[in-house]
Formats: sequence, C-alpha cells, structure tokens
Amino acid sequence: MGAHIGIIGAGQVGAAAGYLLSATPGISSIVLVDQNTARAAGEAADIGHAAAFGASARISEGSYADLAGAAVVVITAGASLKPGQTRLELLQQNLKLTDSIIAQVLKVAPDTVLLFATNPVDVMPAIAVHRYGLPPARAIGTGCALDSIRFRDQLADYLGVAPPAIHAYVLGEHGDSSVPSWSSAWVAGMPVTAFAAKLGRPIDAAMQIKIAEDVRTSAYRIKEGKGVSNFGIGGCIARLVKAIVADEHSVFAVSTCMHELLGVRDTCISLPHLISARGATTPLLPVLDASETEALRHSAQLLSTTIANGLELL
Repeated sequence: MGAHIGIIGAGQVGAAAGYLLSATPGISSIVLVDQNTARAAGEAADIGHAAAFGASARISEGSYADLAGAAVVVITAGASLKPGQTRLELLQQNLKLTDSIIAQVLKVAPDTVLLFATNPVDVMPAIAVHRYGLPPARAIGTGCALDSIRFRDQLADYLGVAPPAIHAYVLGEHGDSSVPSWSSAWVAGMPVTAFAAKLGRPIDAAMQIKIAEDVRTSAYRIKEGKGVSNFGIGGCIARLVKAIVADEHSVFAVSTCMHELLGVRDTCISLPHLISARGATTPLLPVLDASETEALRHSAQLLSTTIANGLELL
C-alpha cells in the first residue's frame, strides 16, 4: 500500500503537482481539496484520465476529512505572484488563508508533514510552528529547492555538462534576497570555478552576477511570458514528496524555522536539509565566504522581520 497525499489548492500549481505525483512510485492515492469543488473535481478527473494510460495513483476531489492519514499535505492555495510584485508583498493576501488551512488540516491529519508552496513560502512554515506547535521538521517550505535546480541548470548550460553532475545550492529567501552559494558549488570533485577554468570557460565576477540574476528573475520572466509558473514548482513539489514517502535522506535546499542563524533569531530560510519520512533534518550551513555569509544574514533578518510582522497580523 502506498502513501496517501493531500493537495490544498487545485489551481495550476496544485494541478501540475497532482499530475506529476499521480505517476510517482510509492503513492497510492491523492486528494485535491479546493473551495472551488467543481475545479478540483475537473482537475482530478482530467489527471485521472491521463494517469489511466499507465500504472498510477488514484486521484480524486475531496474535503479536509479526506486528508486523514495523509503522509504529506501540500499547500498551494492562495493568490499568485503578479508581474512586478514581490513574493513578500503577497503576505497579507495569503497569510490568513494559510492559517485557516493549517488549522483544518491538523484537525484530521495531526501527524502529517506540511509542504508549503504558497508565497511568501518562507513565512508559511513559521505559522505552523509558532501558532500550532508543529515541529520544524514537519513544516517545510519548498523554498530554494527550485532556485537551486535553476542555478544548476544555468551552470550546466554554460559549462556543457549534465545538471546532475553539479552540486550547487541557492540559500536564503525564495525571492529577491536569495544567495547563490559559489563557495560550496562543486563539480567533478573541485570548485565549479576551478572546473570552469579547466574547460576554458572561466566564471569571472561578471559571469557570476549574470548567472545569479538569471536565476533570481527566472519566475518573473516565465510569468511575463505565460502568466504563471506552474511546471517548475510542480516538479519541485513532486520531487520533495517522493523524497519524504520513500524515506530517501536526499539533500534539498528547503526552508524551515530556525531559532537562530548567524545571530538572527526566529527566521525561516532555505539551507540544505536531509529529507526523509520524518520531514527535514536540522539545517546544514555550507561553507560560505564573507560576502555570502553577510548576504545570508541579511536574507535571514529580512525573513525574521517579515515573520514577526505576519504573526502580529494574526
């Protein structure tokens, strides 16, 4: 018997995640929960028809009661990012909705792992931890997991290697203060900058700035073109859920609540974590240079302030 998964929000992100999860090994059932029950039923039926072409999980529309026994509940509901808007500017729109969702989920699935994709994604785990007492390991934001993949993809394209050959992470806020970690980026057993020099494709300071900016603005460019960024985050959600249900102990840069980081108290930013059936381990701080450390401290402080302001609103 495989795992039961819940998805709150049947919009384009929730639907993309549901479609990918329907073909993920180790998952037997998925329930879509949305205030718009017709939308959820339609998405479930459409995904189910596609999934019927191969072995897959059963997907259906349901209510909060149907989340009982869920190994993971993914929260995607909320207003999406509009052109020119930052993720942190979505705070007031999505905060109270997410708070209400958490309360209803935990009534029927108190032992589940909550995986947040609703923006600002680094604030939402703090609601679960500070208001509902959930252990930080079981309140996870997708955070910079997608940013890290975008970082590796940019490096892979520039260097002409496969993305899985590159070990590199984006840390901090999933947003404008994110920190691509060049100091801990490695490939073939050496720093990525040394590898690039050996290939005759040096990554100088100007190229680092360009790659970092391309990574940081990826979602904005996608939304300018098609109005929504759903497949990348859908794939991210599916991969993280797979790591949880398969008890993989794989490493991803996700956001969890931290009592203290680099002198900043009560923040929630992305650092590498081991992801397993228990959720996320204690965050792991990579080797950083002085400028990266200061940038990460700034990002942590920004989120600490935002979280405090958000909790006051509730």
